[in-house]
Amino acid sequence: MAERPDRTAGRADRILDAAGVLLSRLGYRKVTIEDIASQAGIGKGTIYLHWPTKETLFHALLLRESLLAAENLLEGLEEDPAEVVPHRFQRAAFLYTQRNPLLCALITGNTELLGRLKKHPLQDQDTVVTERYLKTMTDRGLLRDDIPNLLFSLRASALGFYLMDSFTGDGADLTIEEKADALAHIIRTAFEPPEPPSTANLAATAAEVIQAFQDLISSYRAWIYRKDGPEEPA
Repeated sequence: MAERPDRTAGRADRILDAAGVLLSRLGYRKVTIEDIASQAGIGKGTIYLHWPTKETLFHALLLRESLLAAENLLEGLEEDPAEVVPHRFQRAAFLYTQRNPLLCALITGNTELLGRLKKHPLQDQDTVVTERYLKTMTDRGLLRDDIPNLLFSLRASALGFYLMDSFTGDGADLTIEEKADALAHIIRTAFEPPEPPSTANLAATAAEVIQAFQDLISSYRAWIYRKDGPEEPA
């Protein structure tokens, strides 16, 4: 994640780091603001300079995890525009999420870990970017345009790969990479046209997707750090 220019970024991230450690260890219901302050090595009141409630603090934490995931995907697109094709994009997102327990819990609705932290504070922005992404993919011929209820069908197909381990042990012997490859195969054969896109088309599409996600990242960052307060005295 790019370093933020304001002086309180380090303190805010230290608090979020502490909250992430405790959330993973204890779950949302058992973690207190006092616990987070102790873990971060600061006073309890300092936390409230950044976020007014425990809920907004943990929403900021989960948004920061989503921000880091988005930045990771964008790095892949900048290195190789071919990563924009849906099956490769979905594969990369799956691998990153499976290696991040908090994001995995968010996607699978793990209430034991996250408690009531289900509602995303920036759902409207997420929806706009998702619709923008799908329109770009279909307009540029990277997704088929003859699939009924495309967004629902695409999400349902991918979500099954995130939820399967909660319902069955069928994939117990598969590595994360093998599961990601299976997901990519489904997306490729069911949702993409048979003709591969041109190099020029890939580059142009990647540029559009990068811009859309940069806009979302900016919204995430503004929400996460919006409560930054003054520097503590030395």
